[in-house]
Amino acid sequence: MFIDQAKVYVRGGDGGNGVVAFRREKYVPMGGPSGGDGGRGGNVIFKADEGLSTLMDFKYHKHFKAPRGAHGQGKNMHGAWGEDLIVKVPVGTVIKDDESGQVIGDLTYHGQEAIVARGGRGGRGNARFVTATNKAPSVSENGEPGEERWIRLELKLLADVGLVGFPNAGKSTLISRISAARPKIADYPFTTLVPNLGVVVTKSQEFFVVADIPGLIEGAHKGSGLGHEFLRHIERTRVLLFVLDTAQTEGRDVLEDYKVLRQELELYRPDLKERPFLIVANKMDIPEAQENYERLVAEFGDQVYAISAVSGLGVDRLLEATFNLLQSVPREMKLNGEEPVIRRFEEEEAFKIDRVDGVFEVSGQRIEKLLAMTNFNTEEGWQRFQRKIEQMGLEEALREKGIKNGDTVRIKGLEFEYNE
Repeated sequence: MFIDQAKVYVRGGDGGNGVVAFRREKYVPMGGPSGGDGGRGGNVIFKADEGLSTLMDFKYHKHFKAPRGAHGQGKNMHGAWGEDLIVKVPVGTVIKDDESGQVIGDLTYHGQEAIVARGGRGGRGNARFVTATNKAPSVSENGEPGEERWIRLELKLLADVGLVGFPNAGKSTLISRISAARPKIADYPFTTLVPNLGVVVTKSQEFFVVADIPGLIEGAHKGSGLGHEFLRHIERTRVLLFVLDTAQTEGRDVLEDYKVLRQELELYRPDLKERPFLIVANKMDIPEAQENYERLVAEFGDQVYAISAVSGLGVDRLLEATFNLLQSVPREMKLNGEEPVIRRFEEEEAFKIDRVDGVFEVSGQRIEKLLAMTNFNTEEGWQRFQRKIEQMGLEEALREKGIKNGDTVRIKGLEFEYNE
């Protein structure tokens, strides 16, 4: 089954906890701190694999979580890192954050990788907190939680040439003649329900990849017919072939067909009007096609190629012309004027304060991370947490919001009573 969209949940592994430990050593206070650090959690990494052609696997498997890092131990032994979780996806997969819609990764070649959920760093053991005034600290950190998010996957087929045309224009017949692809062919609308890829070899032994896009109709850019499902696959093609029913067997005018197809592409993505193209005058084995072919030539000149996908008439000449046109188009095209993106830097929000039913709700990536990594089992852990939130400016911000002694502050489920 061909699936080209999916929504999945990913979570990086949590970092291992640092540990409080002391070694026995003569003349060293409390034997000396020897608590090791926790290991980093594993990343969730999506990797492009040219052997895959659908997102079918993600229809049933929607949750991906990397292993956590091991906890630190005494004798300054650090915990092992969690293994990265490698998830294979087809080449041409675009990965977007589901909430913001921001592109996280655009995997356009075999083996390319994108980290979609980072593992948390390991917490530090008490050996890391030794200072000139505190030779035997009893403070350690918990591991940082792994990054988690819902992401959307969109597969955009990577093909050199896209066949565009109305249903029954002969696209499927053409791709079956010029390649080993064997799409379903029948004389009724929307025979092709999924895109088909075929590798074409020319007489000069050159090759290129052709995509047969399911038939478009007027209004496809707004969701009519099947066009809204598959228009995205045209974005990556370097050359377009407009396959037209020159014999007008469906009762439509051939010039009007071309205008509607062109309009639908431009309404979907305006930059498609700049894409190099040829016009394929198909069904020339039918006598009624000759007059319409001449109308096309009068309008578009030498961009028109007369063929019969059924008999093979003119197909070799079309393939040579298509390959020559491809030679003039860069293989690595920019999309929407941008280079492919692999993970943008995201600045973490320190905190924000909302007042809900008299409670001061504090949220934000940095403050929530600090809370998760603080070990509140020791007095020193509490004191360190207090120092950190003062350095962040949280107390000053709370006073500006009008907090008073005895008011409640809540940070991700943990409540405090505020005291000056």
